[in-house]
Amino acid sequence: MKTLRHLAHAVGSTGSGAPAYRVELDAAQHHLLADEPVTAGGGDVGPTPLGLLASSLAACTAMTLRMYAAHKGWELANITVEVSYDIDESEQASIRRTITVPPSFSDDQRDRLADIATRTPVTLAIGTPITTTVETGPATT
Repeated sequence: MKTLRHLAHAVGSTGSGAPAYRVELDAAQHHLLADEPVTAGGGDVGPTPLGLLASSLAACTAMTLRMYAAHKGWELANITVEVSYDIDESEQASIRRTITVPPSFSDDQRDRLADIATRTPVTLAIGTPITTTVETGPATT
């Protein structure tokens, strides 16, 4: 028998008494709301399911790269991860991820972070092609 490691668990609930498309989410001790925009018939009180997916990828990438930089002893004053989930005219999904790091990072450091980003847990779980770009942000004072 294989050992199963529990990594995440969430429960979503909705019903006819709830506003259209609103879903109450519980993930461990955290309570979240998901919804659709008003233009799609929802109340726009929370991110859409795809917004939650993009948020998960952005959070996982930022956390993983912060841990990696700390492990390497790199000063990471700020890191920003922007994620866009897109569908083209043939309904093919793709994800664009842009990672912005301090200007003090060398080309080798940026290349290494881009490589690490391809192996974050959420990246591997998604299954949709992800294009990752690492760029330099403005200098901080």
